[in-house]
Amino acid sequence: MDISVIGLGKAGLPLAAIIADSGFNVTGIDLDSKKCELINSGENPIPEEPGLESLIKKYGGKSLRAFTDYCSASNCKAYIIIVPLFINEFREPDFRTLKGAVKSVGKMLKKGDLVVVETTVPPLTTEELVLRWLEEESGMHLGEFYLAHSPERIMSGNCISRLREFPKVIGGVDKKSGIVAFEMYRKFIPNLHLVSSARVAEFVKNIEGCYRDVNIALANELYKIAEELGIEFYESREHANHEYCHLLLPSTGVGGHCIPVYPWFLIKEMERKGKDEFADLLRKSREINDKMIEYWANKIVIACLKIDKPLNKITICIKGITYRKGVKELFHSRNMALAKLLADKGFRISIYDEMFTREEIEKLGLAWGDPDLADLTFDPFDLKIKLNAQKNV
Repeated sequence: MDISVIGLGKAGLPLAAIIADSGFNVTGIDLDSKKCELINSGENPIPEEPGLESLIKKYGGKSLRAFTDYCSASNCKAYIIIVPLFINEFREPDFRTLKGAVKSVGKMLKKGDLVVVETTVPPLTTEELVLRWLEEESGMHLGEFYLAHSPERIMSGNCISRLREFPKVIGGVDKKSGIVAFEMYRKFIPNLHLVSSARVAEFVKNIEGCYRDVNIALANELYKIAEELGIEFYESREHANHEYCHLLLPSTGVGGHCIPVYPWFLIKEMERKGKDEFADLLRKSREINDKMIEYWANKIVIACLKIDKPLNKITICIKGITYRKGVKELFHSRNMALAKLLADKGFRISIYDEMFTREEIEKLGLAWGDPDLADLTFDPFDLKIKLNAQKNV
């Protein structure tokens, strides 16, 4: 069976490489022609992803080929769709990219083909929207083709190991679709679990993200309380965590493509159903985490008052602007938002980030800086404020 992976981003390309490594011929579809050229030349367009380079070198342009046109995948029997789903300014899911990909697949769908959506979506999306788009474009009905959902559960920097080891779920829009999808996926995903429906599979990924968002919000609140009471938070957390308590770490907020987005899928769905109160905790957690940049900006301003300089002359270096340490991504980065907030307050802000060159920082419209030369350095990953060579405060 030839398999097509629609979307060769930071989630799709590692998946395509793992499928090729399992003996399948893979046709990748991506709108980025430069990326496709690199893959077909055996070059890895995501060099920061461990383990991916050797797979692309081995299979790129051979059993893993990349194209920009969908018709290149017309002979495939299975289509895995893993394109982005963002939220708009009203925090509603923006289905345009997903809809375009699904409809393009629908145009070349044949009897007996399998479609699996890996994009994380609100519950019921696969069985309602995706199914309707496929039927409209193909002129067929469910049963003539199969449809399932298997949300990606990888993490940038650990994609290959997560695909090979981490539990993954898959569920069909109907029972037959679930079985067909499970039988295919188990050939390249070792730790695979068949769930009762596509909506269950969708919900699994949604609630995983919500759990982490709420847990981080709790950690942030407890951190602020500990600071106010003069209590060492990290020592307290170490002894509080055990088999029945797992408190995550405080932060400047929550960034990335996943955790800040998925709670809104459920919050907005409850709003549409007139059940706003069912998502109060999710909404409050989003608010707490997004406001953490204001908390840290105030702490930095207070620390600046210890420096014998006018506030508008003080140089502040933010030591990291990515949303997570070790990942070269700025999507929903609260550290970037913090830097901009301080700049808006009139401070002289510079950036140092080991993931970016000086030129890359400056292309973002930011000033590069040496942490050791700044009056104050803030490390958002360790949550440490440092005044020159003085002790952390």
